[in-house]
Amino acid sequence: MKRILTILGLGASLMAAAEVKLGKPLTVKEPVSVEKIYAEPDKFLSKTVAVKGKITEVCQMMGCWMNLVDSASGKMIRIKVNDGEIEFPKNGAGKIAIAEGTLMKLELSKERAIAEAKHEADEMGRKFDPKSVTGPVTRYQIKGSGAVVLD
Repeated sequence: MKRILTILGLGASLMAAAEVKLGKPLTVKEPVSVEKIYAEPDKFLSKTVAVKGKITEVCQMMGCWMNLVDSASGKMIRIKVNDGEIEFPKNGAGKIAIAEGTLMKLELSKERAIAEAKHEADEMGRKFDPKSVTGPVTRYQIKGSGAVVLD
């Protein structure tokens, strides 16, 4: 009996190790879909939200942002933190994550959008063509406070 309990305890430990908790503990009970945020952004602005999705990219310089894609709609949202607050796993692409934070609306002039896109391209080691930005950009992102990456 003792051996069975030991094996069960070890199994539970291994399952817990498959989860990586980052930042503050999550407080929102049910994640909202990225699609729903984009459908009604004003409803969620400046509020704490949690989203669940597949990680498609992570900042390779500081791990200060990650992009999550909604599996149903394919819509993407960025989770961004200040450098050093949280370091998202740079090898996280392809994993599922639940991230929590405050939804922000960013309205970028064309010049600012070009500068941010160039900075991101530099971080990710991609080429960038400024002509790919055709005008001002409105973007929604979450100022992250915590996340759980599932293995």
